Amino acid sequence: MNDLPPDPLAAADALNAQARAWRTEPAENTQLTALALAVAANQPVLLWGEPGIGKSAGMEQLAAGLGVPLETVIASVHEPSDFAGLPIIGDDPATTGVPMAPPDWAVRLTAAGRGLIFFDELSSAPPAVQAALLRVVLERRVGSLTLPGPVRVVAAANPPSSAADGWHLSPPLANRFVHLHWTHDPRTVARGMAGTWPAVPIPVVDPARVPGAIARARGAISGFLTARPGLVHHLPADAEARGGAWPSPRTWEMALRLIATAYATGAGGEALAAVVVGAVGDGAGLELLTYLEELDLPDPNRVLADPDAFALPDRGDRQLAFLTAVVSAVQSELTRARWEAGWAVLAKAVDAGSPDVAARAAMDLAAMRDLDWPVPSGIDGFLDLLQLSGALK
Repeated sequence: MNDLPPDPLAAADALNAQARAWRTEPAENTQLTALALAVAANQPVLLWGEPGIGKSAGMEQLAAGLGVPLETVIASVHEPSDFAGLPIIGDDPATTGVPMAPPDWAVRLTAAGRGLIFFDELSSAPPAVQAALLRVVLERRVGSLTLPGPVRVVAAANPPSSAADGWHLSPPLANRFVHLHWTHDPRTVARGMAGTWPAVPIPVVDPARVPGAIARARGAISGFLTARPGLVHHLPADAEARGGAWPSPRTWEMALRLIATAYATGAGGEALAAVVVGAVGDGAGLELLTYLEELDLPDPNRVLADPDAFALPDRGDRQLAFLTAVVSAVQSELTRARWEAGWAVLAKAVDAGSPDVAARAAMDLAAMRDLDWPVPSGIDGFLDLLQLSGALK
């Protein structure tokens, strides 16, 4: 006589479902905050960490918090054609060309219009596959499809020492990611085994902060690279370092967007530090963070509202950073009153004996002038320069 229930695995499946159930609670977690910040800034992210420490679980939480679909692609088991697309020959290739059929995950994300694509085991993918992924990360194209702008790209990699058949990332691919080191906290794991994991914070951009945030970020990056021009581009000498974060014009633009997003969302300093270092590398990133801490730029919109109530910084690179931020703020919301207030700010540089520092900002500000606006008095110290450049007519 058979005493087995109709479905012998039903009770086991119910047990497994209960064991997988968990809840979240607010908790300080720098790496989760940094990941969410980089995703909010729409910068491709690469999570570096040993196998089995929760990278995939973090992605599932993030997708759930954002309310977007998650597509996971194991890069190491795919061929280059899986990302470049497979050719499909039509009736008349000479007339219509040969379209490249995209994979199913790209079709689903395009249909959804938003989502997260998670390329796992990136460092285990051979160089040919990494090269094919370049187009996905850089141009957001998969075969003949272009991924929608709201689709975010995240990848994960194990260090070559612990990855199966691990490869160093090629420098062109590595330089397109914000590199975040993913670690585990034993106390967090122990709490998770009890059924509670930290919640992934979702950064929310405050629209009112956006113009000032972008202006401050532009001023900071411009001033820093003026003071440290040798850090604009520095390709490391060894292969392992070239497969990580290092400074280039591309990664400085990434850092600018990350800083602006942090300012606009009010993200904490530790998360900002993680993404800045993850974009431009340890050396350049730590220097920039020190510079940002010492710079302490005021909100340029407040300065434009009352130009007489601020004091110009003493150092030339900080003056340049501040003036660049002011001009960027004027450009973001161009009115005659704000344009004239910008000249009042630049005039302080002339009064302080530093017209050369403000020269570039003056040329940018002059180029914004509506021809119906009269020439303000604050422009007097730059007349010769602007007439020579043709910016003032």
